[in-house]
Amino acid sequence: MRWLHLTVVVVFAAAMLVFVWQNFEFVVVSFLGFHVRTPLAVTIGLTYLLGMATGGSLWALLRRSIDGSKRTELK
Repeated sequence: MRWLHLTVVVVFAAAMLVFVWQNFEFVVVSFLGFHVRTPLAVTIGLTYLLGMATGGSLWALLRRSIDGSKRTELK
């Protein structure tokens, strides 16, 4: 099973490298009057990391809330 996980990670990493290589044109990102010119791959990568951070925080908050409500129901 460990080899399967390792294979999936290697295939995913290779696909990401191909994506970065093929999408290196520059784009302009505007937000609240700020304008940033970055490569498309960097923009998508940063968006992905931001999504991972906020999604993980949301799941942790929901899990804590559900666990807290289960504890109060048992008392």
